[in-house]
Amino acid sequence: MLRNALSQLLGARRARPADEDGEPGRVRLPLPPALSASLGCDAVGVPAQYGFRLMSHLPRAGCVFADADQWWWIVPSGSDLDLDWPEQASYATGAYVPSGRPRLIHAPDSRTPYTPPIPLFLMVCQVTGVVPSWDPSGRPRAVPAP
Repeated sequence: MLRNALSQLLGARRARPADEDGEPGRVRLPLPPALSASLGCDAVGVPAQYGFRLMSHLPRAGCVFADADQWWWIVPSGSDLDLDWPEQASYATGAYVPSGRPRLIHAPDSRTPYTPPIPLFLMVCQVTGVVPSWDPSGRPRAVPAP
């Protein structure tokens, strides 16, 4: 029994995804193959101490990964545009996160892996005690007339 458990553990370790972009110390969060990620994937990480609270208050959660230090929510690519995420949150473009052995702890009921970014942003701000702010990044909000 112990030998079987050990071989499964070692097999799971070998099956971990390699650093696809060659960035040392980072891994890409592996989405379940049945889910469609047509909008691309980024990830928002928060300290583990906020994980259960966020999960219980979000109206809908997509794929959520966790390790001892961070919980990561999959969001569509570009979910950081014009959002000023709190300091306690980490934003990982391409869902490449620090390699700390994050594992999938929640899979959505739908065929999409995404957590809606605006409710997630507002909840992260609430649990961290930060006033939500949208940063226009100095870009014009309206298209100028020709």
